[in-house]
Amino acid sequence: MGFLDAILGRSKPVRPDLDQLFALPSAALTVQAETGFLPTGSGSVCFASVEGGAFLRLQDDIRGLLDVGTGNGGVPVEFVQDGYGYSWVLVRHPADDTVSLVNDLHAINTLLQEADFGPHLLCSLVGFADEFHGRPMGLVYLYKRGAFYPFAPLPGVQDRRDTPLELQVRALLDVDLPMEPDLARWFPLWGAPGLEP
Repeated sequence: MGFLDAILGRSKPVRPDLDQLFALPSAALTVQAETGFLPTGSGSVCFASVEGGAFLRLQDDIRGLLDVGTGNGGVPVEFVQDGYGYSWVLVRHPADDTVSLVNDLHAINTLLQEADFGPHLLCSLVGFADEFHGRPMGLVYLYKRGAFYPFAPLPGVQDRRDTPLELQVRALLDVDLPMEPDLARWFPLWGAPGLEP
């Protein structure tokens, strides 16, 4: 970063550390113990939509890598486009297997990054649900910020979030995960694949 960048308030983007995703299983235990929110076994990777033969081949590579266990009762990955035009890769595992879910999310991010689609990556999400009421919550990893934040939509209320719960989860996980300090970057992920209870 140069002198002019410092004067104009520009900052150098944080280089994403995908290995931070591997801290999610232990963070999930903390969330479960302190809030009663349990992992759902669903997770997803979001990226800006791209087209072309190279991306179609990459989709085949992702399916080939992650759909290996489908013959043994595993669930194949799904490619979904949301109402805002973003693409998602949805992965499902048994609710008690957060480690395998995180491994798959890491593999998808790595494949996209190595195929030069890294600039299109936006976030990864691991889904949780309240064990008593089924309310959804997600832990979101912002690829370009190298940090996490919780997102908890209020059920039955369109476009409203449970901010007190999000702040509680941030305080709980501040030691376990690098949390995004700028609340303005805690983007709402309404209807995100992997967030359903």
